[in-house]
Amino acid sequence: MRRVIVSVVAVVGLYAQEPAPLQEPWEGVPAAYRNLPVGRLKIPVSQAEWKAQREKVKAIVVRCLGERPPRPKPLKVRTVSTQKKDGYRVEKFVFDNGVDSEVPGYLAIPDKPGRKPAVLALHGHGSSKENVFGVEASSQDVAELLARRGYVVIAIDNYFGGERKGKGPAGEREVMARGSDQETSLFKLNLWLGRTLWGMMLRDEQIALDYLVSRPEVDPNRIGAQGMSMGSTRSWWLGAIDDRIKALVGVACFTRYEDLIAIRELRAHGIYYFVPEILKHFDSEGVMALLAPRPFLALTGDRDAGSPPEGMKKLEHILTSFYKLYGQPERFQSVIYPKTGHVYNDDMKQRMVEWFGKFL
Repeated sequence: MRRVIVSVVAVVGLYAQEPAPLQEPWEGVPAAYRNLPVGRLKIPVSQAEWKAQREKVKAIVVRCLGERPPRPKPLKVRTVSTQKKDGYRVEKFVFDNGVDSEVPGYLAIPDKPGRKPAVLALHGHGSSKENVFGVEASSQDVAELLARRGYVVIAIDNYFGGERKGKGPAGEREVMARGSDQETSLFKLNLWLGRTLWGMMLRDEQIALDYLVSRPEVDPNRIGAQGMSMGSTRSWWLGAIDDRIKALVGVACFTRYEDLIAIRELRAHGIYYFVPEILKHFDSEGVMALLAPRPFLALTGDRDAGSPPEGMKKLEHILTSFYKLYGQPERFQSVIYPKTGHVYNDDMKQRMVEWFGKFL
């Protein structure tokens, strides 16, 4: 792992929000919450030991996501519209997830012939596929950047974003209410059904992958995933459970959960991604370790409230050890931007493009 500290000059003027104030770990945390029964991932000393342990770790990760109904086969997809762009076209599509939703998305396809590498672009909390594709202004707008470089790009709306707002258990009532109502009601309902909202969100992204690999324009062995915030977290969870993801870039939310408790910032993440029992077994390194040796780039501000600096240091150390087991430490890189909050800036986008250019 090559940890990079980026000059403050590189990010001046690019903040999307005020950086979170610094706090000493465990300062102000009541004593009863300082020694929680958190499980620890056993760090293997050899690749053989990890191979024997890996399937057990993956099984725990999948089990904690709750029941996830089988994905629909054959997949029902319809193309809604096609728009010609300079050097590529954008198709709007909708697929039936086979459980509770029709899922809208966009697909950007470069004009050049042959099978091409592809990127699944995952939007953040409070945003949508429109932000990823530049239909609505956002720093998450990456589709054109990637499509012009020859990548097929796909993005869908998550359960409570974009065109899926007002299509949860309470229908339109949740559009008129507080912004998080649909998210909360879906979280509750899925728990009743033995599922988790996070597991169902990842299931939708896997269906998007099913559609992506079915396209004749796509090389199924060269698929990457990238996202910011909730999209970042979704990218590395998805990569952990689905080996079709060959390279990843996560912007913000390089989060270790116990360290999030230590700085009193559980509120920094929405309820959508909390899954039962995960901390009984291990912290987020148990999920991220499943990525090795696939290339993983983490780009994070040191003042991102959802990414405690102490936790990032631990993750860097632990993940480096896993990539070294494969003799490929260069395939994991963590870039930490000083005095930077929860952002997706131009330098991060350039590094994202270079990462996929190198590994896809």
